[in-house]
Amino acid sequence: MSREYDVLVVGGGNAGCAAAIAASRLGQKTLLVERYGFLGGTATAAMVGPWMTFHSGGERIVGGIAQEIVTRLAAMGGSPGHIPDTSGYVTTITPFDPELHKALLFEMMTEARVRLLLHAWFTSALVEGTRVVGAVFDTVGGKRVHHARVVIDATADAYVAASAGVATQQGDEHGRVQPASLMFRMSHVDLAKTAAYLRTHPDQMRTSLRAHERTASALTAVAGLHDLWAHAQKEAEVDVPREVVSFFISPYPDEVTINMTRVLDIDPLDPDDLTRAEVEARRQVTEIAKFFKARVPGFEDARIAATGTQIGIRESRRIVGRYTLTRDDVLQARQFDDAVARSAYPIDIHNPSGTGTTTHRLAPGTSYAIPYRCLVPADREGLLVAGRCISTTHEALASTRLTPTVMTLGQAAGTAAAIACERDRFPSEIDPAELRAQLLHDGVIL
Repeated sequence: MSREYDVLVVGGGNAGCAAAIAASRLGQKTLLVERYGFLGGTATAAMVGPWMTFHSGGERIVGGIAQEIVTRLAAMGGSPGHIPDTSGYVTTITPFDPELHKALLFEMMTEARVRLLLHAWFTSALVEGTRVVGAVFDTVGGKRVHHARVVIDATADAYVAASAGVATQQGDEHGRVQPASLMFRMSHVDLAKTAAYLRTHPDQMRTSLRAHERTASALTAVAGLHDLWAHAQKEAEVDVPREVVSFFISPYPDEVTINMTRVLDIDPLDPDDLTRAEVEARRQVTEIAKFFKARVPGFEDARIAATGTQIGIRESRRIVGRYTLTRDDVLQARQFDDAVARSAYPIDIHNPSGTGTTTHRLAPGTSYAIPYRCLVPADREGLLVAGRCISTTHEALASTRLTPTVMTLGQAAGTAAAIACERDRFPSEIDPAELRAQLLHDGVIL
C-alpha cells in the first residue's frame, strides 16, 4: 500500500507531535507515524519528567506549541504549570501527568487534522538520488509505503536519516553515550513527613530554601538525602551507581517521580545492550523503591504507581547537519541569524561509566540559540531532523536534548516543511527570515 502526503513525520514523541501539528495547521497534508499505540515519546513511554526548563532566570524563553501543551495540561488538572525548582538545578520545572499528556496529544492531532498511523515500525527511507521522498513501515497489516514532499525524522535516534545515507555521529570522542535511566512514580507518599525530616536535617538537601521554609508544598524537587543513601549503600541494600537521592513532585500531592536508576556502558542502537539495560533498570527500580520505603521518612506506605514502558535514553545518534552546535555556542550564549529555538539548560553530562554528573552552566539570565541549519542534513534534500538527533557535538547535546527544546525544534521543523511545500522548494532552500517570522507569529520566542 502506497500513499502520498505533503509532510511525513516519523516518530510521535514531543518533537514529532509539534512538527506534525505545525505542518498541518499551516495547511499541509500531514501524516505522523508512531511505533507505539500512543504519542509523547520519552515523556509518556519513558515518563521522563518534569520538563526542564522553559525559563532563563525570570524570563520564559519557550513558547509556541510547547507552552500551549503546558497551558492545556494545566486546564485538565495534569500539570501545575511552571514552578520553582527547589533543588536549585534550574529556574523552573514543569511536572505533568503522562496519561493526560497522551490524551491531550490525540486531542490536538484531531483538532489539527493530522493523519495518524500507530503501531508502525520504520524500516527504511525512500531515496531518489540525493532526495528523501518517503519511508517504508512494517505494520500488523503488512508493509506500508508513504511518499511525501518533505520527510521529518523525529525518531530521536536518527533512524530515517541514517537509512537515507546521512552522515551521523554518536557519543563522545570514544563513542560512549550517557547512561540510560528508567523513570518511575511512587504514590501514597506523605511529603509532610519528608519535609519535617529535611527541616531537622538541613544539610541533607541541596536547596536555597531555609530550613523553616521546607514544607510539603514547597518541596518541588529534592536532591540529597546523602546520609540515608550512603548508609543503604554501606549495608549493601542498593547497588545503583548514583551518588544522590533525586525525586520531583507530580501534579498530585501524594505522588512523586523518581529519577535514580542508571545503566552504564550501553549502546542504545544495539538490541542486546538495550535488552540488558531494560532488565538491569527494573532490578534497580525494585531496590530503590525498597530503599525509599525503608529509609526515607514519608515513604513508609508508598508503592510503585508506574514505571516507564521503556528505559529513557539520553543520547544516541546525531546527524551531521549544515551547522553543528558546539559546547562554546551553548556556554557563550551564542545567537544566530537563522535561530529557531532558545535554551538555557546547562550542559549536563551523566558519567557514561560510573557515578557523578558534570554540569557546565551558562551565565545567569542568558540563553543560547539553535540555528535552523542544525535541522538540515549536510548531504540530503527533502529531509529535516527534529529532536535530540539534530546536528550537535556530544557536549552540546547534553543541553539541547531537553523536552522544552525538542518541542520547539519540532515546531520549527514542521513550519519549515510547510513553507517548503508552499514554495515548492527543498527545506534547505527556504528563507530563514520567513521561517522565523512564521514561528514568531505562532508564539515561538526567538
